[in-house]
Amino acid sequence: MRKFVVWGDNALARRLVGELINTYSAQVTVIVPALTGNQAPEIAAIRDEDDPEHGPVMIEARTTTTAVFEAADLTDADAIAFVGADDVANVDAALVAREVDPHIRVVLRMFNTVLGAGVTERLVNCAVLSASEIAAPAFVAAALGDNAPTSIRLSDGQQLMAVDRADANPSDVRAGLAVTAEGESLPADDERADLVLVSVYGQTRVKRRRPRRHPLRASRLLFSGGLRRVLLVALAVLTAGTVAVAVVRHVSPWRAVYLTLLTALGGADPNLEDSVLVQAVSLALVLAGVALIPALTAAVVGVLVKARLAIAAGGLAEPVSDHVVVVGLGNIGTRVLRELHDQGIDVVGVDRNEQARGVQVARDLGIPVIIGSANSIDTLRAASVATARCLVAVTTVDVNNLEAALIGRDLARQADPAKKLRVVLRLFEEDFARRIKQAFDMNLSRSVSYLAAPAFAASMVGSEVIDTIPVGRRVLLVAEVPVGAGSQLEGRYFRDVSEPGLLRLVAVQTGRPGMGVGVQTFWAPEQSRWRTLDRTQTMIVVATRAGLVALLERAAGVQNPPPFHPPSAPPLLAPNPRGG
Repeated sequence: MRKFVVWGDNALARRLVGELINTYSAQVTVIVPALTGNQAPEIAAIRDEDDPEHGPVMIEARTTTTAVFEAADLTDADAIAFVGADDVANVDAALVAREVDPHIRVVLRMFNTVLGAGVTERLVNCAVLSASEIAAPAFVAAALGDNAPTSIRLSDGQQLMAVDRADANPSDVRAGLAVTAEGESLPADDERADLVLVSVYGQTRVKRRRPRRHPLRASRLLFSGGLRRVLLVALAVLTAGTVAVAVVRHVSPWRAVYLTLLTALGGADPNLEDSVLVQAVSLALVLAGVALIPALTAAVVGVLVKARLAIAAGGLAEPVSDHVVVVGLGNIGTRVLRELHDQGIDVVGVDRNEQARGVQVARDLGIPVIIGSANSIDTLRAASVATARCLVAVTTVDVNNLEAALIGRDLARQADPAKKLRVVLRLFEEDFARRIKQAFDMNLSRSVSYLAAPAFAASMVGSEVIDTIPVGRRVLLVAEVPVGAGSQLEGRYFRDVSEPGLLRLVAVQTGRPGMGVGVQTFWAPEQSRWRTLDRTQTMIVVATRAGLVALLERAAGVQNPPPFHPPSAPPLLAPNPRGG
């Protein structure tokens, strides 16, 4: 039985432990700061669906020390995963674990990609994954439409993309991924699949043209709200005064305007010879001016300060439409916001905390940010949610996401009764997501931990998971799996690898040591009737979690494998990619 250690007590740790126990039938030891804190009680309650007695071993430790890892029998474990939310804490704990076992496989959860790259360069047998990076494409695809393409880059730099078959060039299709209407993954008949995996050749993502900022951006802030109302009142009073002066003094319109403004602004010259009616009008204008000038001054000063703060904070300065509102600018919100921006989609960010990770990222990218609670009507109205194409709520609290979605839909319906705002929710609990779908007709829900946990688990058992492809609330794993020396697969035909509904062999990468041939990729391997697998090759597969587990068992090498005899066939050359 495989043995793993997991350090962390959050939602990802809970999903990961469940994945390791139920999918890989592994023995898992979990190190948590407190047995009663965060997700620790739920983690302790996880049981194997086939063996209720099989659950995790819990260890309480507020700090990571060598003694803690020794108590977890780290030297007997196959791998350890550090899935806390703090990058630095994860790295520090990993270094302590390496002091106990210098060779154990380490899987690190990290948001900072620069720091992650530095860690992998210095720590051997270490994989660095980002839960938000894995999950973000699923949220983006849901926001733009479930058939939005998902880009996948292989380790050798080649690129694949999951797209709707209607948008694919038939010669570029590498595998049928799913019949989305029927919820069927990896069908035996590729032609039935409407979601397919295609090769991309030197194509760069085309950015949509963004509308130019309005040249009077600041003026839109200045002449809005309270100042506009004060100016309208002042104009009404002065207009009425002008008419009154023209009538009682019997003067031309211009002279009436001149006398009115001069009197209202404090320049009146008392004249006891005037009639009582003229004196009354002059007195009323002076009193109106005394009242209007302070109000107008206060309104101008207030709006100027507000406009300056809004411009400095990067808030909306003009009406927008057909944009995406991202609520919650933490790890996942930051990734989603950046991904949408990179695709040329107009985005507005919302977060209650000005120090949130994504606030500064948004400002650096020139993306408007609204600081305020997403559960407030005023905040969502300030984000122009009524004219948005989609609201993506990805805070860490399920209820807050749901409340923001309901408020957003109400605002959109008030602006246009025929409009149904598209919403994408981050929800952890499966049962809660199902009830929300039934009660509120919101079926675009995602869970970061649900999307990321399979990749973390697969990495712990030694598979290099490149990416995940969301299909509804399920995920398919894209992985690179080496053929182990003496494994069950060595010597088997390419066509023997795939299993409908579980696994699809997309390509085989090969490099022949000592023959001066670099890594090459052979596409459409199942079309070859005579080629066989050997220990110099790596399989690129798309699989369900169960399919990947079965493949890893078949691809695992053995101790003292038989000598390797290269096949007598000519070297495996990559064919013309467009010709298959």
